[in-house]
Amino acid sequence: MNVNGTEVALLTINQDDFISLTDIAKYKDAENPRFIIQNWVRNRNTVEFLGIWESLNNPTFNRVEFEAVKSQAGLNSFVMTPQRWIENTQAIGITSRAGRYGGTYAHKDIAYEFASWVSVEFKLYLVKEFDRLKMAEFSQQALGWNLQRELSKINYRIHTDAIKEALIPKLLTKNQITFVYANEADLLNVALFGKTAADWRNENPESKGNIRDAATLEQLVVLSNLESINALLIRQEIGQSERLILLNQTAITQMESLITTKTIKKIGNQNV
Repeated sequence: MNVNGTEVALLTINQDDFISLTDIAKYKDAENPRFIIQNWVRNRNTVEFLGIWESLNNPTFNRVEFEAVKSQAGLNSFVMTPQRWIENTQAIGITSRAGRYGGTYAHKDIAYEFASWVSVEFKLYLVKEFDRLKMAEFSQQALGWNLQRELSKINYRIHTDAIKEALIPKLLTKNQITFVYANEADLLNVALFGKTAADWRNENPESKGNIRDAATLEQLVVLSNLESINALLIRQEIGQSERLILLNQTAITQMESLITTKTIKKIGNQNV
């Protein structure tokens, strides 16, 4: 993030956003940011704030050690660093990282508190830029979902064309044709979701959408693939029962692959 001319790094840990305290401190002293952080951490009000945050968010927080630290906070002889705070109390709200984007990072709640201590004006710019960044990230994810939904609709057209060519005799009535389309659509629903559209509606009577509107981005990716694969299998005159087995196996394999890839990416973000 570029906060009022200062570059501030972000880190994702267990789906939570951590902001670089080192970069925030540079706004006040570009040459010695670690001293700024140490002065803040040894402040009694800071220690009390950190203790409350950890108590609310960290089930393994060492409260006994925290009480010992708090009893010393404010004394002239009291010395505290982020590393010592983490080691003594098993804190999770602050972390230190080495490497290209190394430094001291803190959960955004704590980072905002530190930014207020450094400069109220800077904190306001930080909050505004962070909100802008998260809004852009949300918009990008929504765009990806909508794009995949449109792709699914396009593949559905290919899918229904294959049904019309290979499964629907010329003399069928409109009602019969509609039944075949619905039947093939539910074949994909069962292969991927384990239920038909009607089953989903019965389970979600208050929902305004349908089973595919409620799908995740990963499920929509797989659904698009299944529609193309089913169209090919139909043209090869493979029976519906056999196709259902093949499509279900494909759905399982592809979902497992997507989930594994997503997990690896998440772990990679944690190690940045």
